[in-house]
Amino acid sequence: MDEIASFLRRHSPFSSLDDAELARVVAAVEVRSLPAGTVVLVEDGPPSTAFWVTRSGSMELVHEDAVIDVLGPGEGFGHPSLLSGLAPSFTVRAHEDSTCFLIPRDEALRVLGRLEGAGFVARSLRERLVRAGHTAHGLPELATVHISELVPGPPVYCEPGIAISRAAEIMTRSGSSAILIRSGVLQIVTDADIRAKVVGGPISPRNPVLRIAEPAVVVEPRRLAVDAIVEMLDHGVDHVVVADGREVLGIVSAADLMGLQARSPFALRHSILHAADEDELVAVSRRLGGLFLALLDAGVSPADIGRVLTLQYDALTTRLIDFALARHGAAPAPWAWLALGSSARRELTLVSDQEHALAYAETGDRAVDTAFERIAADVSAGLARSGFVADANGVLASAKLWRMSLPAWEKTIESCFTSPDRSHLIRATVALDFRQVAGGLEVVEPLVAVLRDGHRHPDFLRRLARTATDFKPPLGFRSAFATAGSKDAAPGTIDVKRGGMLPIVNLARFHALASEVTISATLDRLVAVEELGKLPADEATALREAFVCVWRVRLEHHAAQIASGGEADNYVDPSALPPLEREELREAFRAIVRAQKRLDVYVPSGI
Repeated sequence: MDEIASFLRRHSPFSSLDDAELARVVAAVEVRSLPAGTVVLVEDGPPSTAFWVTRSGSMELVHEDAVIDVLGPGEGFGHPSLLSGLAPSFTVRAHEDSTCFLIPRDEALRVLGRLEGAGFVARSLRERLVRAGHTAHGLPELATVHISELVPGPPVYCEPGIAISRAAEIMTRSGSSAILIRSGVLQIVTDADIRAKVVGGPISPRNPVLRIAEPAVVVEPRRLAVDAIVEMLDHGVDHVVVADGREVLGIVSAADLMGLQARSPFALRHSILHAADEDELVAVSRRLGGLFLALLDAGVSPADIGRVLTLQYDALTTRLIDFALARHGAAPAPWAWLALGSSARRELTLVSDQEHALAYAETGDRAVDTAFERIAADVSAGLARSGFVADANGVLASAKLWRMSLPAWEKTIESCFTSPDRSHLIRATVALDFRQVAGGLEVVEPLVAVLRDGHRHPDFLRRLARTATDFKPPLGFRSAFATAGSKDAAPGTIDVKRGGMLPIVNLARFHALASEVTISATLDRLVAVEELGKLPADEATALREAFVCVWRVRLEHHAAQIASGGEADNYVDPSALPPLEREELREAFRAIVRAQKRLDVYVPSGI
């Protein structure tokens, strides 16, 4: 009982209970052991009759077959359904072998009805709604693409009188699994027909191919891929012909449609979260490039591509934490894994460095920090194996500067504001963009409270404004592109990350902190400060459009390099861009220059 009381006291909403109140809760607790995969609550099923708290292991929140969140020790669930009497909004199941404390209805209502309990309910509801929204946006289902987008190439035809063997040769040579025949009506012969009727059947391969042909099932190019699956099932076929009127665009097979699942963000994330070991996880991560190319080909916006890749990166991180904990033992204290940089802003690309931090509950035991150092080192090494190189400046949870107790984090950020020397300023520009990815320690509210106070420190704001003007767009005389080679870049190229994306990221960060806006995503920051009247609408719009433009150029450059078998970088040759795209990029850089000049009031000389 003492162990249960000690554990609950470290977590909201139990931390404010007096000894007698806590003892009453502990006396009512039921301890449940849950093997991996055990379902505790069912989405749209019976209402929860208790408040659950994860003691060890982890629990998944699942919505429409997508894992929305993984709850670690100290995190509760079931309370929204318990309080409302409505069906659960998520399925909750054991992510691994876990133990939970079950607190019966009457005691749970007594705890949740207190002031801290009400705050806990409000915070957890908001966090899960936000995560569900980001997951839904971050996993666009490619099975809803139009069937025309899946046509692998032009159709293959043959004359109705040629021999079946000859038709088979044509199919083999063209790499097609089906061939079309025009004989009054459009007919089709598939490799399955040949196997069933000729190789394994009574018909000689010398017979005319028309003898084994069947009327083709035709769908319009605007039909959705899922509709084509229904057509196949209804007609008992494994190929459909995609035709716009009399123009036949091609043939789509069941294998093509099943290929959607292989490149679906849902499928990839599921494979990551269920990888059996790190080697399997690394192998799965190699599919990220294909997913990225598929998203870009499907016309998905840069912001949505960033969300998709970030969500996959989060899944990799979460699974690597699972492996590290299994290797080194349970975490010695409540903890939180924090994404920093582009991952925190959900602006990840395939060439982004890994940047992260770790916070843990204050215990006074140095061994706790040592244990988390081992865990963080394993996660960082696993991410590197998965294709995400370690940050060159050492912004990693395995480094002491980026791993500390929550009170130490609060003091560190406060010192960045009160003593904004260069080292503090560099740390602040990284730490201001953070997002909790895993762990049950509640860090968002206390850290956001510190960040919200940043606007009260004018000296810090002036120095932060300077960072928004440090990176200049590569424009020269009369707005010509200022191309220059370096040890990393070929002559005639420009760095679209350093000269295009980073200046806008820094501008948005400055305006957000000055306006008490605590969200991290660049585009969201620009929208928020405009709505608050802190940034003129024309400037905010120009910066958003510039950011999307540069982001798109950068992603298309990555795609071209990946498709050609090379390594992606950020060095673009503007002369190789189409004229319209080149001019849009130039105008994006001009918008950045104008926005930076407006910050002169915050950047007096000498700072």
